[in-house]
Amino acid sequence: MDFAVPQELDEIRAAVGELCSRFPGEYWRALEPDRYPEEFVAALTEAGWLAALIPEEYGGAGLSLTPASVILEEINASGCNSGACHAQMYTMGTILRHGSEEQKRRYLPRIASGELRLQAFGVTEPTAGSDTTSLQTTASRVDGGWSISGQKIWTSRAEHSDLMLLLARTTPADRVEKRTEGLSTFIVDMKRAVADGRMTIRPIRTLMNHATTEIFFDGVQVAEDDLVGEEGKGFRYILDGMNAERVLIAAECIGDGRWFVEKATGYATERVVFGRPIGSNQGVQFPIARAHAQIEAADLVRYKAAWLYEQGLPCGAEANMAKLLAADASWAAANACLDTHGGFGFAEEYDIERKFRETRLYQVAPVSTNLILAYVGQHVLGMPRSY
Repeated sequence: MDFAVPQELDEIRAAVGELCSRFPGEYWRALEPDRYPEEFVAALTEAGWLAALIPEEYGGAGLSLTPASVILEEINASGCNSGACHAQMYTMGTILRHGSEEQKRRYLPRIASGELRLQAFGVTEPTAGSDTTSLQTTASRVDGGWSISGQKIWTSRAEHSDLMLLLARTTPADRVEKRTEGLSTFIVDMKRAVADGRMTIRPIRTLMNHATTEIFFDGVQVAEDDLVGEEGKGFRYILDGMNAERVLIAAECIGDGRWFVEKATGYATERVVFGRPIGSNQGVQFPIARAHAQIEAADLVRYKAAWLYEQGLPCGAEANMAKLLAADASWAAANACLDTHGGFGFAEEYDIERKFRETRLYQVAPVSTNLILAYVGQHVLGMPRSY
């Protein structure tokens, strides 16, 4: 097996790192608590990084999942926050794999150029949570299309997106053989829906600056040709994209972890107490070393999952485990870094407390650690379903 890093990935890291250097900690601190990083997202768009997965024929870079994951990893490893724009990477995959040719030509070039933003992903609901098949948002047929009513929550960046990829029930659950049937995926023009008074977006203040919201749909109208793929197959389409999402989120966690380890190592080497660097104490050194080992292990599983995905092979187990291991590794690194800095770790100017808050999210979203453990226990190890 060849574990050498392709030159292409090193070049991507260098280019993304250079761009991120223009947005240091001062920039991100000035955004707190709730300003969106417009300048940063615009720079990524102009450089073409957010169009990495869009084929060249539609104006994108035509890259595969591995280099796309490296882009997000390097953003976080540079001290920035890819959460401001990562949804576009994985939501567009549903259009790429299941959208019509007309939809691809209508939307993808404009997304690639930055004319349109596809950042909002409408799936989770207040009463359904992770039980996606129980969602209550409905899409009913009307002349020329569909009328959507219901509510979504934790729909991040909705206020900064032109389009939303939405999952709604088109056939009542009691009329389908399986609860996973009867769900359909739509492309929603959010700007028009808000202007028509049919959509209300309410920001939710959270622990970190994540621009998340709850959204209310009151008869939002979408055209027939904004249905993605076949009616009733939306749940399968969303699941199909989740493996890519897991890999990309894992890469972000790995980037965070590398940032924390670098910061902790530097401080532990430079900070002198009682006449010697604090890093010479095993109580300081070992947690950092352990976090580094965890990051390296998670990184290998990330690359394996991405490779399987690119080969068109089953990768659900690897993608989920990559996310699990990477989220745990970044959290371990965050704690080691904060402990190493002591009181200074809580000071805004070091950026540790900001990154600490940001990386904590990955234990919960977009899928919680416990749900992944349940998946591995039941679908990989064959144990009984958990209750």
